[in-house]
Amino acid sequence: MAGSHENRAPADDVPGLAARRLAATLIDEVLRAGTALDETFERMAVSAGLEPADAGLARAIATVSFRRLGTIRQVVGARLERGSPRKSGPFEPIMVAAAAQLLFLDVPDHAAVDLAIRQLHEDARSSRYASLGNAVLRRLAREREAILVDLDPLADTPDWLRESWTKTYGADVATAIAAAHAEEPPLDLTVKSDPDGWAAKLDGIVLPTGSVRLRGREAVTGLPGFAEGQWWVQDAAAALPARLLGIEPGDRVADLCAAPGGKTVQLAQLGAQVTAVDRSGPRLRRLRANLDRLGLEAEIVIADASTFETEPFDAVLLDAPCSATGTIRRHPDVAWTKRPEDIAKLTALQARLLDQAGRLTRPGGRLIYCTCSLEPEEGEAQIEAFLARTPGFERVPIEPAEIGGQAEALTPLGELRTLPHQLAGETPRLSGWAGFYACRLNRV
Repeated sequence: MAGSHENRAPADDVPGLAARRLAATLIDEVLRAGTALDETFERMAVSAGLEPADAGLARAIATVSFRRLGTIRQVVGARLERGSPRKSGPFEPIMVAAAAQLLFLDVPDHAAVDLAIRQLHEDARSSRYASLGNAVLRRLAREREAILVDLDPLADTPDWLRESWTKTYGADVATAIAAAHAEEPPLDLTVKSDPDGWAAKLDGIVLPTGSVRLRGREAVTGLPGFAEGQWWVQDAAAALPARLLGIEPGDRVADLCAAPGGKTVQLAQLGAQVTAVDRSGPRLRRLRANLDRLGLEAEIVIADASTFETEPFDAVLLDAPCSATGTIRRHPDVAWTKRPEDIAKLTALQARLLDQAGRLTRPGGRLIYCTCSLEPEEGEAQIEAFLARTPGFERVPIEPAEIGGQAEALTPLGELRTLPHQLAGETPRLSGWAGFYACRLNRV
């Protein structure tokens, strides 16, 4: 095997190799451990000590790999006559990362192939399959146009999610959701004031709901208004629930499961006296930093929201932990790390949180329950069960005018149900929003 390394540059001197190595490691770790890509990247990028450009490339490769994982597995598998070799170490994640580059990223073919083969040679288990990997990747490069001309959007959706969405929304909508997930997500901002002015300054579009959607892809920290605290990043759909509470200045409002804090800052900007509750100290420190940057105030409490007790509030917002399947476009790893059995555990937690949120709402007060999930068990069914066991609460239907006239995002009962393929824009990338559910209740 030593001869296979002859005339090769030392591994650490090969431009781009460290980035590809990190990308394959990220893919492997997320799939094996079921961890979130963002958190895994933050941890591994620090220890890898890469330059920002290389770290960014690694993240881009890993993200596209998860966005197109079903397609990649399908096309690579079709070119492996005996299937993926067993006991081959990092063979699969290296091949996935290389295929993502060849098919979906603007990377020179020779770089994607050569650096993948170098990686295969770095591990004795995968080294024996380097020639096989080389042949498959070169074939992918040759056949790229034919592969890309006939893609099935649902190929990148695991079976259980495809079945769930088809049952809930119908086959056509399930396909439309999957097609939306194939696009790079837009970047939305919630601005303190003057959305038209900020859209002009930032080359953005003012959405019907009032959010500003950026056309460009620049790093947000360098954009006008960031340091001055004039806006914050928040998906347009995620910005809706806080607006539906009808906050008056001085209202006492609890934001339960508050981190990372987009809704907390919205409520504070509206003049509420906000108590932000979350069990994660590190995530609340990030919330505190955002409040400081934006010049806003809120009481921050580290606590389990399901047992948090104090005097009842004028309004309560519960953005409950969920499967996050509504965020797959922005976080494509979610599709491959969540399992059907996760839903049962999450719905039990959501029910406990919702019961406590009800107890924290004063008579005459408002309660909004929301999740960034497309699964009805975590949305509509959760509210039906809560109303059946909790006397004294009633739905307050949401009107189209409250969400920018987007009537398609409302259920017949007046609940919010945004879907990723809604909200058409100038281009596919500038269209859509996260999948979100919200219901507004009043305590009588």
